[in-house]
Amino acid sequence: MTAATADLELLSITKNFNSFVAVDSVNLKVGRGEFVAIMGPSGCGKTTLLRILAGLETASSGQLYISGKDVSDVPVNLRSTRLVWQNYALFPHLDVGGNIAFGLTLKPYDKAVVAGKVKAMAELVGLSDFMGRKISQLSGGQKQRVALARALVTEPEILLLDEPLSALDAHLRIRMQGELRRIQRQLGMAFIYVTHNQVEAFSMADRVVVMNKGRIEQIDAPEEMYARPKTEFVARFVGTNNLFTGRIQEIGHDRVIVHCAHGQVVVMTDDPPPVGASVFVVVQADKLTPAPIGLAGENRLDATLRGREYAGSHNIYLLDLVDGTEVKMTMPQILPVEINRPVTAWFSPQNAALIRGAA
Repeated sequence: MTAATADLELLSITKNFNSFVAVDSVNLKVGRGEFVAIMGPSGCGKTTLLRILAGLETASSGQLYISGKDVSDVPVNLRSTRLVWQNYALFPHLDVGGNIAFGLTLKPYDKAVVAGKVKAMAELVGLSDFMGRKISQLSGGQKQRVALARALVTEPEILLLDEPLSALDAHLRIRMQGELRRIQRQLGMAFIYVTHNQVEAFSMADRVVVMNKGRIEQIDAPEEMYARPKTEFVARFVGTNNLFTGRIQEIGHDRVIVHCAHGQVVVMTDDPPPVGASVFVVVQADKLTPAPIGLAGENRLDATLRGREYAGSHNIYLLDLVDGTEVKMTMPQILPVEINRPVTAWFSPQNAALIRGAA
């Protein structure tokens, strides 16, 4: 991605609050019309980074470019970004139409122009029949649409969203995820979306950024990050992964043998660490299955079934390996084994990934 095709570029952005480093040398490029989700645990720096993008915070160091223009010192009111807040921050004394039009009334637009822009935006977000309603008369989803329309009607280059769906119930959140993605694609505008919710990030974003302790751990397409986490933190934070600690014991043509506490594990890879290297073997919970009858050794996990959690479309089984490692296995069917009884799981060498561990 070149600077000419980037809607947004961050170069070594750092933010210090006295001795605390909230954002630590972050580099990121967002392509034209790209939907990027930023997620991570509380305190990882994602909201601070969003506030820097909006101009509500000033970076301690680094450069910020929007469409190739350095806006590092440009104040919030002159930036071509708009922020949709978690609590929407709507004006209760204005109706829906007045809220949407608010940003336009601060500029020298003709009233007819304002009315036309507001009407078009209301149609885009599905609010045409609610223009005269008070904010207190709206549902949570309708308020979210008003906040979105108010931000978009001013035609920013980039829309910033801070946990915009967190106040909605589960059903409405799913519906609004689809609506946000539809609107973003229709406008061709870059969206930067901060969230704690992995389902939101993975269902909407072109790329996902995972942050930890002020730094970016990984930037990737959702399916790539889910299948091939690059750090121990991402492997533990994203999805439902099992991690086995071990050392590379033997390297073959396209596979390695890893010695783990519970036994040997075989992993398919074309880029193995050297023999003796400390690694984590990462296996997604849905890639574990009950062991085939007669399986003798390769990737066999002898365990005790400790619990079962029903999750609607699937069941989550909690297993304890012989070395005490807890393992999760997800599958749609009921496992015909009683709690605290032996069970043997298995995974294919193709369904495991390697991450370098500490030396």
